[in-house]
Amino acid sequence: MDKNFGFLQYDRQDDPIVPAEERLKSFQEFHRPLDVEARRKQAARCMHCGVPFCQSAIELKGMVTGCPLHNLIPEWNEELFLGNDQYALIRLLKTNPFPEFTSRVCPALCEKACINGIDSKPTTIHDNEFFIIENGFKQGWMKPQDIKERTGKKVAIIGSGPAGLSAAYFLNQRGHQIDVYEREDHPGGLLMYGIPNMKLDKSVVDRRIDLLEKEGVRFILNTEAGKDISRQELEDNYDAIVMATGSTLPRSLAGVNDQLSGIYYAVDFLKQTTKDLLAKRPWSIDAKDKNVIIVGGGDTGNDCTGTVLRQGCNSVTALEMMPKPPVERLESNPWPEWPKVLKVDYGQTESIERFGKDPRLFTTTISEVYEEDGHITGVQIVKLGSDRKPIEGTEEYLPCDLLLIAAGFIGVPNELSSSFELPLTGRNTISTNGDSKHVDGKLFACGDCRRGQSLVVWGLMEGRTCAREVDESLMGYSNIE
Repeated sequence: MDKNFGFLQYDRQDDPIVPAEERLKSFQEFHRPLDVEARRKQAARCMHCGVPFCQSAIELKGMVTGCPLHNLIPEWNEELFLGNDQYALIRLLKTNPFPEFTSRVCPALCEKACINGIDSKPTTIHDNEFFIIENGFKQGWMKPQDIKERTGKKVAIIGSGPAGLSAAYFLNQRGHQIDVYEREDHPGGLLMYGIPNMKLDKSVVDRRIDLLEKEGVRFILNTEAGKDISRQELEDNYDAIVMATGSTLPRSLAGVNDQLSGIYYAVDFLKQTTKDLLAKRPWSIDAKDKNVIIVGGGDTGNDCTGTVLRQGCNSVTALEMMPKPPVERLESNPWPEWPKVLKVDYGQTESIERFGKDPRLFTTTISEVYEEDGHITGVQIVKLGSDRKPIEGTEEYLPCDLLLIAAGFIGVPNELSSSFELPLTGRNTISTNGDSKHVDGKLFACGDCRRGQSLVVWGLMEGRTCAREVDESLMGYSNIE
């Protein structure tokens, strides 16, 4: 194999996936890795650019392209090509604490910035990362690290999602004693209960939690900040407190009574489905034989689509207020900007397989909800104009037994901000001192509760930078990079 001209010699080859109709029979992950030789050929496609945009995380027109973690992508692609798999793992872990998560759920901002993508197809960075980390676990290289020296400092982290786990990882490696408080019955936050099992198998989350516990991180479950433990109690017992609670307040729909039976917020539906799946019990919220309407066309809406299909829904329709994007980049959206093109994700693909059409209706919203005896029976939808106002005469009735609201999140709950006396921004997120993660006194904040609804990879980055600030405040300096 030739690395110098691999980008010319080898075509892009994605990891195979289980056919839609087959994978709909279970909630298991459906990506299947390439064999080792094929994977090394994919690594050979990396051009090892002098200016690697893939790891740049630059902002263009309000959107980021390139990896927020600044992963050393050309380096570990080179080592993967050469067969130096353990060193590839070392270089990957240099910047990314949890590649097993990002290689499954990240939309691969790195690939959108890959120079190969200008005239051809980008390098399979996402799949290469998956191979490196999973091979690391398979070979026994992913072992608990011995923390040789403890600082005597104690840090409380509120929330065990991506940002909280990332902060816990780095601060624990530094030698601080870390206690992670989680309101649910299992660690992982969004990773455990917000992302479906077929996208991120919960055994993968458990595997990482087990490593963290063996390295000394303590998880205190079923404990809600502001309710079961106060800010004062935390300040009395810890040298620093990190808020990593996420942006958990769901956005409601104007004119929709969310108290009606059959109407749920997507986050509650996905969480309950995962809990039922792990407990091997009947679905608490069951879409079987129901006409399902999902409001929201993002990742969460797609996850809901994939979930209700697996439960055996009669139909599924996803409403998206935004117009349908173009299939190819427009001239006004050149590389390396984030490509504003139509994305057909796994849930939409499965719906096309099952029902013969894409479930999404673009520039469409709900104008009226119909109910009988307190249970939703149908909705009236309407098309939206370029000004996002309803177009008269485009109304249409759709039967609906289950309505899932996946319209995003609007910050931290009022109960938490009030009980912790948190300063808030206009977006209802925790206000910090500029780009700093420091709030006041012993309190820091990172992740979605600070920056707003975002990606797992941004949560990991926020946790890492927050850990560095906390470390500096406790020790006077920090060796967390």
